[in-house]
Amino acid sequence: MDPVITAAIFGFGLVFGSFLNVCIYRLPLGLSVVAPRSACPKCKRLIAFYDNIPVVSWLVLGGRCRHCKTPISPRYLVIELLTGALFASCYVYFGWTLSTLKYCVFSFLLLGLIFTDAETKLLPDKLTLPGLALGVIFSWFVPVNDLASQFLPGVVNLKLSGYLSMRILSLVDSGLGAAVGACFIYGAGAIYLRWRGTEGMGFGDVKLMAMVGAFLGMKLTVLTIFSASVAGSLFGLATVFMVWLKRTHRFMKRLANARMARRRGWQSAQMVYRYYQMPFGVFLGSMAVLAFFFGNQVLRWYGRLW
Repeated sequence: MDPVITAAIFGFGLVFGSFLNVCIYRLPLGLSVVAPRSACPKCKRLIAFYDNIPVVSWLVLGGRCRHCKTPISPRYLVIELLTGALFASCYVYFGWTLSTLKYCVFSFLLLGLIFTDAETKLLPDKLTLPGLALGVIFSWFVPVNDLASQFLPGVVNLKLSGYLSMRILSLVDSGLGAAVGACFIYGAGAIYLRWRGTEGMGFGDVKLMAMVGAFLGMKLTVLTIFSASVAGSLFGLATVFMVWLKRTHRFMKRLANARMARRRGWQSAQMVYRYYQMPFGVFLGSMAVLAFFFGNQVLRWYGRLW
């Protein structure tokens, strides 16, 4: 029955992906995600139920509105497929357990935040704050086996039952993960503000990492921050390098001196680096997804190196 259940969960994920598209569009605008019904933003015609079937409707319509033929972003299709794939992956990886439900919820929230940040540079409180609360609640039912169990055994009365002590330690892990994630990002943002005189990370990133910490605990939260920092740095360097090449090529057409063109191109690339607002939530969210699937294996591999 596993393939049948996996397919059903994938389909379930497609439906939630369709709803997630509504959240990504409406939440940054301060609109309700429940009412009114979905409509084409161009011609304002309501979208019929048969044009709102996940994946199928987009393919049948050729990625265009049925009435005015306005293109529909492929993002809608991508998010539906990604949500379905992540839901199915959670089931395959964690089995028929509460862990699957926990990480399906986590995947849903992270995908919404990743794509919202990529499009609008915003991380809505209506996703991060409920996510933080859900992460803490889930920690009681799905134990977070993390640093608290190793370094904070004193928080639990040894006379308590093993079941209860494990739940309390898990709850402590979740709270510590949320605190560490939020404080680290807040501290990094404060240092960047003093160093560069401009805001590097907003409170949206702080709340995002509090949510991630509540779901993952301390170890995987630290791994998420570290890997996201590496990925963001590589992306930033690649962006600067590509801008430098593009601007140098443009200046080469105007200036006869190649050395001067490269210098002007580098100055232009530095300006982009200084003023470009990187959606760091994209990297934090993406690395959090990888962390709950592969984080413990990475940490065990790293531990064996020492």
